[in-house]
Amino acid sequence: MKLIEGMKKLKDLSRKAEDMRGKISVNCAHLSVETPTYGDKQREQVREWLQAHEDISKEMLRLRMAIQRTNLATSVSIELGGKGVTKTITEWIHRRRDLAKLDADAWSKLGDKGLKEGFGKNSLGEQIEVRIVRNFDPKERDAKIELYRSEPMTIDATLEVTNAITDLIES
Repeated sequence: MKLIEGMKKLKDLSRKAEDMRGKISVNCAHLSVETPTYGDKQREQVREWLQAHEDISKEMLRLRMAIQRTNLATSVSIELGGKGVTKTITEWIHRRRDLAKLDADAWSKLGDKGLKEGFGKNSLGEQIEVRIVRNFDPKERDAKIELYRSEPMTIDATLEVTNAITDLIES
């Protein structure tokens, strides 16, 4: 089974489990004057749904573990900023989820802090020229911000292909 198939199956199992919980909730009890939907087999039907839900939960756990195992063991190379970078799928997921944005935010903090260049007076009252001293390279800042902002889209595109061709590691 391919990684994408496992993820799709997991989503479907989650939907089935939710539907089953709904049926259990609706049919778990009734008043003595009501006719149960499943007649004298109502108790048996609820028990079957509970067992089926447990079976689905076990399959979901098995798939989740296979997906995690695969994501930890599978290395993927992605070109970022003209360089090939290799990380595991798990590492790329974390970069995609929030770490690339955090890096972009850090580089975005570099600026002039609202300072103005011009003329001022020194401690002796003499007029002097005042310039902004930047403790960073603005070109590098702009390039890094763009790199980190585009990184999630690049990761998505690469992992879509990877998920379609990578076999799940079942055990």
